[in-house]
Amino acid sequence: MPPRPAPLPEGLGPIFTPEQARAFGVSARRLRAKDIGHTHRGALVSLPDVEELQNLDQDAPFARDNARHAEMRRRAELYRPVMLDDAFFIGASAAGFHGLPVDCSGPLEVGIRAPRRATRRRGIRGQQIAPHLVRLGDVDGFRVTDPATTWAMLAETQSVRELVKIGDAIVRVPRDQYANRCQESALGTVQELRDAVDMGRRRGIQHLRDALEHIRVGSASPLETDYRLDAEADGLPTPTLDVEVRDARGRLLGVTEVGYLNFRVLVEIEGDHHRTSREQWRRDIEKYAAYAAEGYEVVRLLGTHIRGRSPVATEMVKAALRRHGWRP
Repeated sequence: MPPRPAPLPEGLGPIFTPEQARAFGVSARRLRAKDIGHTHRGALVSLPDVEELQNLDQDAPFARDNARHAEMRRRAELYRPVMLDDAFFIGASAAGFHGLPVDCSGPLEVGIRAPRRATRRRGIRGQQIAPHLVRLGDVDGFRVTDPATTWAMLAETQSVRELVKIGDAIVRVPRDQYANRCQESALGTVQELRDAVDMGRRRGIQHLRDALEHIRVGSASPLETDYRLDAEADGLPTPTLDVEVRDARGRLLGVTEVGYLNFRVLVEIEGDHHRTSREQWRRDIEKYAAYAAEGYEVVRLLGTHIRGRSPVATEMVKAALRRHGWRP
């Protein structure tokens, strides 16, 4: 593994010119290192440590995605001064603005309506788009395709399974700290996704139609969507998603990702924060004890159970369902 480049002088700042770097004694060779990027105005920019991004715990996908989204936004900020007034972010870049589970670490993807010609610039992947296939929104002052249009345009590069995960993220209804659903915070609806498909012919439209058949409201993460699709393919009964579990008096005991309520089986899909956060650990212990007191069996799944080399998640849940009377 090559050695990491020496740190840049603190007084140089995150954005600088080659002349300023030389004034601080930075060599020309140092300016060619991988942690130095070239902006669209001839300036240089200090990039984040890519190795740290790659080495993040695989059980912490949101941390990894958030870091990628933040880096993409920084590059978008550097590009904004020279961006055409009628251009907008599309594809993976737009997905990053919306916080969707898509790798947005590649070149910035920028669209423009026909008949204007696509942008050609270093670090930019430009695309000319038929006007009737685009709906735009605003994210923190950036012109971006709206979530449904973004999902539809990703059909060119994403598999059906990935489109289901992205669609699930769009239609998910978040909950507040009191476990109340916040419908107004959802990025979109299933109907809006259907409308995006019906806007007209586009590349990958059959992938979109196939994905629509499997998108559901209630999956809180791509890992949960992966489990749900695997369970469906393996013949498990259809579960209830984003389940409010209550006792006999109606008191809320907790909210669980996946529930087979007819069989008193609940599935908890746990990220690494369930282990590293003492407060989360305490809440989990209390919640699972309350579930057990009401006669529920809880199957706790990790990412390695769902996406490992030999996935065992559906078999673990099958065994619990059989213990509670399910017969395939």
